[in-house]
Amino acid sequence: MLKATLRSFLAHKGRLLLSALAVVLSVAFVAGSLIFSDTVSRTFDRLFASTAADVTISPDETLDETVPSGFTPTLPAALAERVKRVAGVADARADVDVNGITVVDEDHESVGPTTGAPTIGTGWQPTDRSPVELTSGHAPHGPEEALLDSETADRKDVAIGDTLTVIAAPGSFDVKVVGIVTFTTTNPGAALLFLDPPTAQARLLGDTKAATAITVDAADGVSDTELKRRVAVALGDSAARYELRTAEEQAESDVDQLGGFLDVIKYVMLGFAGIAVLVGVFLIVNTFSMLIAQRTRELGLLRALGADRRQVRRSVLAEATLLGLVGSTLGLAAGIGLAAGLIELMGLLGMNIKATEMVVGWGTPVVAYVVGVGVTFVAAYLPARRAATVSPMAALSDAEVAGVGRPLKVRAVVGVVVGAAGAAALAGCVAASRTATAASLLGLGVVLTLVATVIAGPLLVRPVIRVLGAGFPALFGSVGRMSQRNALRNPRRTGATAAALMVGLALVGGMSVASASMTQSFDEQIDKTLGADFVLQNSNFVPFPPEVTDKVRDTEGVGLVVRARFTPIAVRLPDGDRVTTTAAGYDAQLDEVANITYAQGDTAAALAGGHLAMDLDFARDHDVRVGSALPVEFRGGRTAELTVGALTDQETAEGFGNQGGIYFSLATLDRYAPGGQDSAVYVNGRAGTDDDALRAGLERTLEPYPQVQVRDLADYKQLIHDQIAVLLYLVYALLGLAIVIAVLGVVNTLALSVVERTREIGLLRAIGLSRRQLRRMIRLESVVIAVFGAVLGLALGLVWGVCMQQVLALQGMTALAVPWGTIVAVVIGSAVVGVVAALLPALRASRMNVLAAIAHE
Repeated sequence: MLKATLRSFLAHKGRLLLSALAVVLSVAFVAGSLIFSDTVSRTFDRLFASTAADVTISPDETLDETVPSGFTPTLPAALAERVKRVAGVADARADVDVNGITVVDEDHESVGPTTGAPTIGTGWQPTDRSPVELTSGHAPHGPEEALLDSETADRKDVAIGDTLTVIAAPGSFDVKVVGIVTFTTTNPGAALLFLDPPTAQARLLGDTKAATAITVDAADGVSDTELKRRVAVALGDSAARYELRTAEEQAESDVDQLGGFLDVIKYVMLGFAGIAVLVGVFLIVNTFSMLIAQRTRELGLLRALGADRRQVRRSVLAEATLLGLVGSTLGLAAGIGLAAGLIELMGLLGMNIKATEMVVGWGTPVVAYVVGVGVTFVAAYLPARRAATVSPMAALSDAEVAGVGRPLKVRAVVGVVVGAAGAAALAGCVAASRTATAASLLGLGVVLTLVATVIAGPLLVRPVIRVLGAGFPALFGSVGRMSQRNALRNPRRTGATAAALMVGLALVGGMSVASASMTQSFDEQIDKTLGADFVLQNSNFVPFPPEVTDKVRDTEGVGLVVRARFTPIAVRLPDGDRVTTTAAGYDAQLDEVANITYAQGDTAAALAGGHLAMDLDFARDHDVRVGSALPVEFRGGRTAELTVGALTDQETAEGFGNQGGIYFSLATLDRYAPGGQDSAVYVNGRAGTDDDALRAGLERTLEPYPQVQVRDLADYKQLIHDQIAVLLYLVYALLGLAIVIAVLGVVNTLALSVVERTREIGLLRAIGLSRRQLRRMIRLESVVIAVFGAVLGLALGLVWGVCMQQVLALQGMTALAVPWGTIVAVVIGSAVVGVVAALLPALRASRMNVLAAIAHE
C-alpha cells in the first residue's frame, strides 16, 4: 500500500500542483509574518537594551494619549544634581527629547519622515550608549547650531552649513547644521535633530529648568535594581511623582510602545494567511474529491486485491500528508523570502533592519508545518472517507463515488439549521442597542451564514446556474447549452469550486457597504455640524504650536478664529465606572463654526468655567444628568470636579478615542492641563471677504508651516474618505489573494474535469465539434461557475454589510449606502476571472488527439 500510495502521488503530481500552491501561499504568509515580527522584535530589543541607561527617571503619566495633545511631560532638571549625590551613582544627566517637532529647509519643505515616524528634537549629550556618533563637523554650541542624522540629511539633501527652521511648541527658530551624526544601531525611522542641552531646554520645552527624563549611570559593582532602590529612597515621598525604571524595564517599555506598530503588520499578514487557508481548504477538498472520483476503478481494484477500507483511507491521507509536507517546505522558503522583502520595504520607509540578522526561531518551522500539513490532512479527510466506501465491484464499472441523492438532503438539513442560527444572530445584531453585543452577534452571524452557504452551496447550483446560463443557448447555440449542463452535472463540485471565490467576494461586499456607509455618514455629519469656512489642521492630527494660530489671526480677511485642543482625561462616573477617554477644549465662539444639537443646555453652559458637555447616550448609560459633579483627572496628576452643563444629541461618530463626547472650554483646559497645542483651527472670513482670496491668504501665511493644511468643506470630507479608503485597500488586497487562489481552484477543477471527460470530448470532436467551439464551451462553463460564486458572495456580503452598518449606527454613523458600481464591477470582473481561469484547460482540451481520447480508459 505504501508503494502504491507513493506511485499514485507521483502519477498525479501535476494535478496536485495547483493545490500545493494554495498550501504554499498559506504557509508563506504565516511564516513570513512570524519571521518578520521576530526579526524586528529582536532588532529593537538589542537597540533599546544597548541604549537604555542603568536607571531612567521620567514623569509618571497614568493617562495615555489616544489623540496627540502636543503636551510634553517634564520634570525638574535640578533633579539630576540631587541624584548625583546618591551613593552608587556614577553620573546623572537631565535629558531633553521632544517628539513631534517640525523641521523645514530654506524652501519651507519638511525634512522629516513622510512615513508617519516622528521628528525628534533632543539635547546633544553623547555617551557610550548613544545610538549615534558624530561622523562629520563638530558638536553644537549655542542657540544657533544643530546636528542632523545622516539618513535624513541624505534623503533631503541637507549639508553642513545649511540653515533649517525648527517649529516647536514654544516657537520657531533657525539653526545652522554644523555636524552630521550616523546611527550605530538600527534607525527606527525617525529624524533626529540635536541641540546643545541649554538650547534644547529653552527652545524645545520653553523652560531652562525642565527636562523630559533623568538618566542615571551606576557605579562599578552596583546593580540596576539596587541603584533604582537607592534613588527611590533618596527621592523620598517625591518618588511617587516619577516613574523609575531599570535598563531592562526601560527597554521593555520601549518595546511595548513599538508593539502596536508591529502587531498591526503581524495581524494583517496573519489575516492574509487566514484567507489563504480558508480558500485553500475548498481547493484541496475539491481536488481530492475529483481525483478519488476519477480513480474509482483503481480503488476498486485495490479493494478486490485485499486492501481494506482503513488501508484505502490511509492511502489517500498519506497522499494529502505528502502534499502538505511539500507545500509547507516550499511555503517556509517563500515565507523567508517574503520576510526579506518586508525588511527591504521597511528600509525604504526609513527603518533600517539588516536582512543578515533575520531571525528564524524554532517555532516558525513548527507552525509552518502544522498549518500546511494540518490544512491538507483535514481538507482531505472527507474525500478519504468517501474513498474508503468504494466496493471491489467498482473495478468493473466507471461509476463515481460521489452521489447526489442522500448527501445533498443531509446538506440541506444541516445548511438550513446552521443558516437559521446565523440569520437569528444577524437579526439580533440589528436589534441590539449596545455596540459590544451587536458586534459579538455580528461576528457569530457572519461565521454561521458563511458555513451555511458553503454547506448548502450545491443545493443552489441548479436553480441559480439555470438563471445565470439561461441566455447561453440563444447566444452560443448547442455549445452554450452544453456548457450550462456541464456546470450542472455535478452540483457538489461546482459549489465547492465557486465557494473559494465566494469567500473573498463576500468579504469585499460586506466591507464595501460598511465603508460606503461610513463615508456617507461622515459626509452628512460634516454637512450638518461644520459651519466654518476653513479648517486648519495637520493631516495626521499632530498638533501645531500657538504661533501658527497667532499668524492666522493676523491674515487679511480672517474674521473669526476658534481653536480646538485635545487632552487625555479619566472621569469617575456616578455608577462607579472610571472611564479613560480624550476630551476636547474649544474657544467660547464654538457656535459660530459648528452646529451642535443639545438635548439639554447650550454651548454657553457647556463652556462655562468648571463645566463640561457630554453625549446624551453616554450620560444615560452611566447615570449622569445635567448638574452632576464629576471628578476628572488630567495628566500630571491634576484633578478637578467639573459640573455637567449640557448634554449633546449629535448622533456623531465617537472616533479617535473620544468616548463620551466630552468637551469643555479652553480656559478650563488651560487651567488643569496647560502646555498643549492646537489640533485644529476653525476660520471664518470677515463679511465681504471672498473665499478664494481668503484661502490664498491663509496658504501664504502657512507656507513656512508645511505640516498644517488649509481645508474647506470638500477637502475635509476628502480627508475622511482617504482615511476610510486605507481600510478598504486592505480588504481589496485580501480579495486579490482570495481571487488568486480561487482562480487556481477553477483551473484545477476544469483541468481535472477535462481529464475526467476525455472520452466525451473525443466523441464530441468526432461528431463535428471544432476546437474553437470546444474552447468556448469550457470558457463558458468557467464563466458561469465564477459568476455563480460572485452572486452568492455578493448576496452574502450585502447582508453582512447592512448588519455592519447597524453596528456603526450605534456609534452615530446612521447612513446606509450600497456601492452598486463596485458590485457591478465585481460581477464583471468575476466573468473575466472565469475566462482567464479557463485558458489553459481549454487549450489542453482542444489539443487532444481525437482517436486517443475516444480510446481513453
